[in-house]
Amino acid sequence: MADRYHRTIIPLGGGIAIFWTIAFFILAGVLGAKMLCCGLFSNLFDESVTAYQQGLIDKSNDILFVLASAAILHFVGLWDDKKHLGPGLKLIMQFTAATIAAVFADIRVEFFIESKLLTTVASVFWIVLMINAFNFMDNMDGLTAGIAAITSAVLFVAAAMSGQVFVSALALVFIGAVLGFLLFNFPPAKIFMGDCGSMVIGFFVAVLTLRTTYYHQGVSGKIYPVLLPLIVMAVPLYDFASVTILRISQGKSPFVGDTQHFSHRLKKRGLSDRQTALTLYLATLCTGISAIFLYQVDLLGAILIYAQTIMVLSIIAILEMKTKQAD
Repeated sequence: MADRYHRTIIPLGGGIAIFWTIAFFILAGVLGAKMLCCGLFSNLFDESVTAYQQGLIDKSNDILFVLASAAILHFVGLWDDKKHLGPGLKLIMQFTAATIAAVFADIRVEFFIESKLLTTVASVFWIVLMINAFNFMDNMDGLTAGIAAITSAVLFVAAAMSGQVFVSALALVFIGAVLGFLLFNFPPAKIFMGDCGSMVIGFFVAVLTLRTTYYHQGVSGKIYPVLLPLIVMAVPLYDFASVTILRISQGKSPFVGDTQHFSHRLKKRGLSDRQTALTLYLATLCTGISAIFLYQVDLLGAILIYAQTIMVLSIIAILEMKTKQAD
């Protein structure tokens, strides 16, 4: 792969395990709820479990549409891993999957916007942005899986604080699948996820950001936690934006892989793959952990959290500029 340093053959296929693990638990959850509805095994569970049964059944169609969207990305990714599709076709399929999720599964942002058309369009573009941000980040061992686990853990906390049982459950399933893969992908990697995994990861992170409620628990007012997804995703978005701008300025396609990511520049400064991955994990944790406290802060506290995020990104930018000068 053009965006990696490896000189040995490492199999692509970890994305298969990631997708089908998530799919198994989603399908098992829907099937289990329907079986309980029919009275099967209901005596094995108390009311605290069965109370959520009808809610899961009511949302089963939405859940299956989400899974269908992820399946489209998974199989397109498999095709790309084998045949190396052009970026145009991949982008079309990404928009197709995102549109299915937004329109048929109601995976939409709803922050103070009354127009359903506007929120649907905005959500489709956000989903595609997340898909590509995590796809771009899959350029070094452990990056995409590790950062996806960290960001999803923050979103899990936000969902749990808002009492969102199903979103929290999806986040836990997703985190478990990603961490299981990370055991074999942390430097030195024994397997890569490929596009069939990175696009699925970006999609589910996007789903979690759009379905998590950020403002019901806000003590200081509901406006501050609204930007939580941007703060949590600050590092992936910075990497995506900086690499895209750099490639376009060089007259290259932003979708053609190279070794100009922040992770590559850290490696050029002498860091090992493990040190590079851990550095980016820490940067993501710095922004993510702070974002959790948007529920409790006042205006000044929110400004300080936003300022801290900007400062973390500024440190990354300084390191990048220094490395560019050395290059």
